[in-house]
This record gives sequence, structure tokens and C-alpha cells, in this order.
Amino acid sequence: MNEAAIKQIVASVIANINTGELKTADTVPVEVSARHVHLSQADVERLFGPGHTLTSKRALSQPGQFLAEERVSIVTAKGEFRNVAVLGPARAATQVELSMTDAKALGVSAPIRQSGDVKGSPDICIFSKNAMIQAKEAVIVAQNHIHMTPQDAAVYGVFDGQRVRVRMNTSRPLEFDDVVIRVNDSFQLAMHIDFDEANACAFEKNNTGTLKA
Repeated sequence: MNEAAIKQIVASVIANINTGELKTADTVPVEVSARHVHLSQADVERLFGPGHTLTSKRALSQPGQFLAEERVSIVTAKGEFRNVAVLGPARAATQVELSMTDAKALGVSAPIRQSGDVKGSPDICIFSKNAMIQAKEAVIVAQNHIHMTPQDAAVYGVFDGQRVRVRMNTSRPLEFDDVVIRVNDSFQLAMHIDFDEANACAFEKNNTGTLKA
């Protein structure tokens, strides 16, 4: 973010403080993430062939992210899930994101982590139609989190890496503690939860959460 943008955000925050209009808690849109796989480019090619790149089927809410046409199966000694979504673009490291229920069904002890924090996590086998890889240190249960731009963070009065509480505005209201704020210029405002969390609060499309710093 350039210096002019930073100055604009600071000026906006100061102006809101002076007028008593700074938001310290407000609603955020919420999205549910199903089990999915992120692949490194090397693993894309191992599974789908040399030179292969992921093919976008549908754009996701986060800018530049997409649901790929490619699908895989994830397999352990205890079970498997077929036709698992692959999200693009390719990442630096392969990562499998499951719900806690999914992890138990597969017999893996997946830690609750932020995306990208896979060190020490379980291995898993990933199959395409014609190939298989063993993804080392790949399986996590994603920590629920909120994507924000720096401008959003200024409005809500929070910062990158902060952990907040969010009350779900659903037919079965509950409050999630320890929700991680993630701030980046490329993000679009959205809270992400998995299907276990969605079912726990009876989440329905367009339900929101109220952020409490």
C-alpha cells in the first residue's frame, strides 16, 4: 500500500474519532468453506501432467482465487473423500483443508491452524484419475478468520493478526472466540467458517456475524 493510501486511511480514522462515528463493532458477511485442496505447481503437474496449470471454473469471492475444473480424491488408511474441490491458483505448498468431522472420518489428527501454517501437520495421499502423490505435512482444520482490506480494518478498529469474537446472527446464535483478522490489500471483506461451524449455528446463506474486538 502506498503512502497516499495510508495517509487517507489515517485521516479517515481521525475524522471518525473526532465525530464519534468510528465503528468498533459491526456486521461482516460470512461464507462457508467446504473441504478443499490447494496444490503447489509441482504437485499440479505430478497429478495432471507436465506443464499442466489449473483451469478456472468459477471465481471465488477473494480476488484472484477460483474454483478449478480439476478434482481429486484424498485418501488415508481409514477412508477417502472423492471429487474434492481444488482451489487455484497454485500455491507455494500443497495444503488440504478439512472440517474436524472430515478429519475424524479419515482418521487424521489435523491441527487447527491458519492457512499456510502446515508444519508438523499430517501427511495424506491425493489422487487424480491417473496419478497419486503423498502430500507431506499438508492437512489442517482452518482457523476461522475474517479477510479485510486495510480500509476495512480502519473502519472496524482492528489490525492484522488480532483475534476477536464474532456473534453469529443466525436462528441458533452463538459466538466464536479467537477469530483471526487477516488484512491485505488484495482481500475482500468476508468471514470464513467451515461446515461444522456452520451447522453448529444453523447458518443460512446471507447470514452475517457481528464483530466484537
